[in-house]
Amino acid sequence: MNFELNEDQRELQEMARKFARSELPDLAREIEDKAIPVPEEMRRRYGEMGFLGINLPAEYGGLGLGHLEALLVLEQFAMVSVAVAWPLFEALTGPVRTIEHFASPQLKAATIPEVVKGNKIVAVSMSEPAAGTALTDLTTRGQIDGDEIVLTGQKRWCSGAGHSDLYIVYARLSDAPGAKGIGAVLVEKERAGLSFGRPEELMGFRGIPSADIFLDEVRVPLGNMIVPEGGFGKLMSAFSLERCGNATMGLGIAAAALEDATNYVQERKQFGKELVEFQAVQIRLAEMAMKVEASRLLIYRAAVNAEQGLPSIMESSMAKCFSNEMVRDVAANGMQLLGGYGYSKEYLMEQRVRDSFAWGIAGGTTDVQKTNIAASLVGRRFNQRR
Repeated sequence: MNFELNEDQRELQEMARKFARSELPDLAREIEDKAIPVPEEMRRRYGEMGFLGINLPAEYGGLGLGHLEALLVLEQFAMVSVAVAWPLFEALTGPVRTIEHFASPQLKAATIPEVVKGNKIVAVSMSEPAAGTALTDLTTRGQIDGDEIVLTGQKRWCSGAGHSDLYIVYARLSDAPGAKGIGAVLVEKERAGLSFGRPEELMGFRGIPSADIFLDEVRVPLGNMIVPEGGFGKLMSAFSLERCGNATMGLGIAAAALEDATNYVQERKQFGKELVEFQAVQIRLAEMAMKVEASRLLIYRAAVNAEQGLPSIMESSMAKCFSNEMVRDVAANGMQLLGGYGYSKEYLMEQRVRDSFAWGIAGGTTDVQKTNIAASLVGRRFNQRR
């Protein structure tokens, strides 16, 4: 057991840190002010630098490194803002991994290299107006018609909706009840019958588009099937890595809040001395630092234990849940330490507070993660319907 990064990992982390801090702060501010996503030209720069393929297979243009390396890079981008980190999140830990693990070789070859280059973004489309946490209640249908799949339904809370190029649509592919009838299909944005609702206005997440998706007899080739009916368990297993990505986005926010607060209390003076000289400030800083480091270790454990596979449900749920709760607390404490400056939109702390609340909702709420943890502890799943 070794808690030190090796030389290659440290170099990769430092390269990501330098790029993020030199190239992205102004863009992050523009994205926050205008609620626009990362521009295509910058996304392609991410690709040229190798950031979008850290842990994707070399045969598809990736670097073929481990999940830990991917999360090290993601954290550095998230410290600047989650919006500038979003393309990395989607490529390294998000829906692209579902394609990598479960799609046909032809579908992998057609999509993953384009993601690695920064030419395309893949989004996942799961939730519906009446199916969120109770995902197996989804009603979007996929009817096989010869060599095509015809999709009809409505999706909600799709991050990237209207902006992403490709959508992994969860759909009911047969009349089999519950999870047994559910699979996933890849849908290209330009398909006839695919449309989007108005952009959602959210508390945070500015620059990460979200909207309803409407599928009106959208036809895609049968080869776009990623997971057929009965593969719901496979789809859920891919979310173990997404949980680690979610946790890392929160970690990045918290680490940046801690860094800014630490610097501020050593510069700001009140009553004739630096704020850091007050014991109450010291205690608050120490508590923030302990939570950030504990979160980082939980995330790293899940990633390292998974090696090149998918993290376990228990370890990824622990990492996500702890990070989700930790980041809200650390960001709020950072705001408190900065006082009026922390509450001002001229500075970044208030944005971090707003962005911090998203992660305990997205990708499965904190309560859902706790039921996952309890189920792993006792060795059985709990039926929430009875």
